[in-house]
Amino acid sequence: MVSWSIAGLGLLLALYALAVVRRLSRRLDVLNQSYWELRYDYTRLRSQLARLDPEQAETTAEPAAADSSVAFVPLSSIRKKDR
Repeated sequence: MVSWSIAGLGLLLALYALAVVRRLSRRLDVLNQSYWELRYDYTRLRSQLARLDPEQAETTAEPAAADSSVAFVPLSSIRKKDR
């Protein structure tokens, strides 16, 4: 009788954990969607601002490649060589 109680409790706990994980998964999907919408809106507004005032956009533009200390490294250059 005790083993059935433990098995039932384990099943209920597993179902509860599954429900929590599904709820968190939905929240993560909503958060991810909001993030990409925000990035899209930011880029769209930045391009609209650049069209309105092109001189201002040139002075505030950040040269990403010049400031970055990380350069592009192709995967073919880091693969293991045949010995």
